[in-house]
Amino acid sequence: MIRISIFLLVFYIFLPGTTNAQAFIKTGELFHRQESNAHTGSLNINQDVQLDSLISRYIIANSKVKTTEGSVGIEGFRIQIYSNSVRTAREESAKARAEFINKFPSIASYAQYQDPGYFMVRVGDYRTKTEGFKDLLMIRKQFPNAYLVPDVINFPDLNKQ
Repeated sequence: MIRISIFLLVFYIFLPGTTNAQAFIKTGELFHRQESNAHTGSLNINQDVQLDSLISRYIIANSKVKTTEGSVGIEGFRIQIYSNSVRTAREESAKARAEFINKFPSIASYAQYQDPGYFMVRVGDYRTKTEGFKDLLMIRKQFPNAYLVPDVINFPDLNKQ
């Protein structure tokens, strides 16, 4: 009897800690401003609690999306200019990337490796196919085999105009 009561006591102590594993984010906390002065107002959001639950799930799911560099990113598109798995693919991909950087210095390029032995060079960070198509037409003049592929991209720089 004592064993059962000790087990139940331990069970009820650790149960609340295991059920509260995911963080819950309220919508009002997303728009909270740290600094305040006389010219700032306040924002009151009146909504259903279930909407906060959906927003929290969306934030948690998207925080798990990682780019090939390991940072957090979003789903989008890149232009693949090289992909091969021959013995000299590493050197060829480095040459293709160097050639791309010389011809298009304003577009970011990424060297990637994918099992079982594919070396790829993908360029750009485009949120939509339409956004990437303009650069694809320009890049195809130098790299005729280039095409758009879905990929996890870096967040766009909001400070650029």
